Amino acid sequence: MDNTHILVALVQDRPGVLNRIASTLRRRNFNIESIAVGHIEQPGLSRMTIVVKGDDANIEQVRKQLDRMIEVIRIADITGDNPVAREMAMVKVKATPSTRSEIIQIVDIFRANIVDVSPDSLILVVTGTADKVDTLIELLRGFGIREMSRTGTIALPRGGAGPLTIEEHKPLRRVVEQAAPEEENVPDW
Repeated sequence: MDNTHILVALVQDRPGVLNRIASTLRRRNFNIESIAVGHIEQPGLSRMTIVVKGDDANIEQVRKQLDRMIEVIRIADITGDNPVAREMAMVKVKATPSTRSEIIQIVDIFRANIVDVSPDSLILVVTGTADKVDTLIELLRGFGIREMSRTGTIALPRGGAGPLTIEEHKPLRRVVEQAAPEEENVPDW
């Protein structure tokens, strides 16, 4: 049984948030399979996608710990929601005149794109499920992979509003204040 979980978190866009979340997972002895973070449609917030392996009980404990962090607005485990999950990889593969056409055929089968051509190598970009990216990389290993960079998984739940959706009528300031209430203004008399 695969114990892979996809956690998504809406976090404040501040320095050190990624480090604090990664440290929390490290303290709980989780090996992070991938972590991807980027801005979202709301200014001041970022969406973090964390892929970890663990049993349901341990993942729930970690989720609750992360949920208590001031910088975390919302967090959810979307593993059971059949999410759309994708990742991207850039691969620089050795290409000689005799192997170039074979590599191009493989790239076409996987609907990847060649983004750079040099006399002795090609750089291609592939997006898709982790299995698709893994399979293409395995096929390219025989030609000689010179360099590679992968983004890690990003995911969104299918249909309707997801667990991290911010209601349109609720301004961002109120959402952030709920996560981190400001100190009471105490008169200084």
